[in-house]
Parts: sequence; structure tokens; C-alpha cells
Amino acid sequence: MIDPDSQRVTVEELLVAARQGDAQQRDRLFQACRSYLNVVARTHVRTRLQAKADASDLVQLTLLEAHRDFDRFAGRSEAEWLAWLRKILAHNAADIIRRFAGTGKRQAEREVPLAQPGDDSGPAAVPEPAGREATPSQQIICRDRQLRLAAALESLADDHREVILLRNFERLPFDEIASRMQRSRPAVQMLWSRALKKLQEAMEE
Repeated sequence: MIDPDSQRVTVEELLVAARQGDAQQRDRLFQACRSYLNVVARTHVRTRLQAKADASDLVQLTLLEAHRDFDRFAGRSEAEWLAWLRKILAHNAADIIRRFAGTGKRQAEREVPLAQPGDDSGPAAVPEPAGREATPSQQIICRDRQLRLAAALESLADDHREVILLRNFERLPFDEIASRMQRSRPAVQMLWSRALKKLQEAMEE
């Protein structure tokens, strides 16, 4: 479920309205998925490629192509819709990698994208970080909550969102995260713990 204008509406309902020619609902459909694509794009754009492309560029290109090819989308469910958007984004990311990074494609394939039921392009959920039996993030990240998760991430403070993306999505070790964020390892671990708590609170809201 999504709630773009204080009126609960499903992706399936937006798809039906968009296919019937409702331009406003079509715009709402794409806007509702922007935060989700921002998170997915982050897993495709490696740090060493950011000088030539960033996640926002990748998302914008994906949305433009999805708008253009909307009539080609034959699915009806939220899972099919998100999988279709991810495939467009992944194709665009691969083009960037081939153009600028050469062997970077193999490295990008190690990233962990969000996945949906019936989609074999990635794991069913974000895997738990190394060295942990279970985490709050693993408990709240479910296949049917991907849009809510992305929206909740977007609502976090920048440093909270950053540490979750680096640890839970890019699966980087704390030492590397500490270096990137210019903090000590204990400070990063404490920040990550607090960020997960804030994410869980945002999801519950």
C-alpha cells in the first residue's frame, strides 16, 4: 500500500487508472516508486563511478524510459511493476558500467538489490549483515513492504540513511564505513544501531 496524498491507494489501482488514460494517477504511480528506485539505484552505482553518474541520474533515466514504454508493461501486480522498473534500471546501470568501468560489471553484480515475489533478479529480501544472527532491519524488511521501506529510508536523517545503505545494502565492513563517513568504528556501530531503530519506528508509523 502507498499513501501519496493522504488517500490509501494500491499500486494495482494506480496501474488500472493509468491504463485508462488518467494522467494524474499515472504521475502518482511513478512518484510513489521514486524513493524505491533511489534505494535500488544506490546498489548499482559504485563509489568510483559517481564522478560520471549518480543514483539520481540513474533514477531519472529509468523513470523517463518507463514513461516512454509504459504501454509495453503487461503486468498487473505491484511485484510485477517493481520488477519491471528494476530491470530497466539494471539495464541502464549496466550501460554506464560498460561505458566507464570496464570490469566494473563484475563488481556491481555483488551489490544487493531489493527483490519482489516472483522475481529472480535478486534475493527475496535484504540479507542480514555479516556477523549478526538477526537484526531489526531483517525483521522489518519483507517482500510486501519494499515501497514502505524505501519511503522510510528517505525520511531518515542523512547520516542514518547513509549508514544503513552502506551496511545493509552494500554490505560493507564497519571499518570501511568508518573511513567513508570519517568517523571511528565504534561511532559508526552506534550510529548504525540508532539508525535501525529510527528505521523501524518510521516503518511502524
